Amino acid sequence: MQEHSKHLEEHVLVFPSRILEQIGIFQGLSFDVDKYLDVILDPKNQMYLKRKEAESDPAYKQLIPYAVLHCDDKVFVYRRGKLQGEKRLLGNYSLGIGGHISISDPTLFGTTYQAGLQRELDEEVSLESRYTQRIVALLNDDSNEVGKVHFGIVHAIALEKPFVRPKEKSINETGFLDADKLQRDIDKFENWSKICIENIHRVIAHKL
Repeated sequence: MQEHSKHLEEHVLVFPSRILEQIGIFQGLSFDVDKYLDVILDPKNQMYLKRKEAESDPAYKQLIPYAVLHCDDKVFVYRRGKLQGEKRLLGNYSLGIGGHISISDPTLFGTTYQAGLQRELDEEVSLESRYTQRIVALLNDDSNEVGKVHFGIVHAIALEKPFVRPKEKSINETGFLDADKLQRDIDKFENWSKICIENIHRVIAHKL
């Protein structure tokens, strides 16, 4: 309970949901990254809210880097354990590494978002291979209560070798699966992962 309370006391980066409505609301993945990204990452459109407030206010979207790790056509997957901050996703399988951008992430000479992305990767996994990464899609899912208050920026991280070591106890049952296996097991995954799996060939089209 203390761990969960600590997460809720965080101040997390958000933007007003109305911005999506102004640019063009979408459900699922959008590969039209340039249309949205500059506006969403513009500091004048961002603010920090207490996570406890943000989790229950669909007027704002919490900005979430969502990194999909892959080696050739095999994708890194894991199961969310008990120390997972978002209790509503506990026990589900996932293929996204990432999380909230905290108020503690800003750096003097970098973007808050990039600092938050790097922190999440460093905290959750050790990438023990050469890799490249790029933003491939944006993710909006208003079909459930979790999705209504979050907005994902999907990064494809292309690894030269399938060497990923989990650092957090909340990352369990790790492995690399091909697209066919992901499709067969799609019902085991949390919603954002399901959306990515349905478009997995486009998500991981970038090669090292």
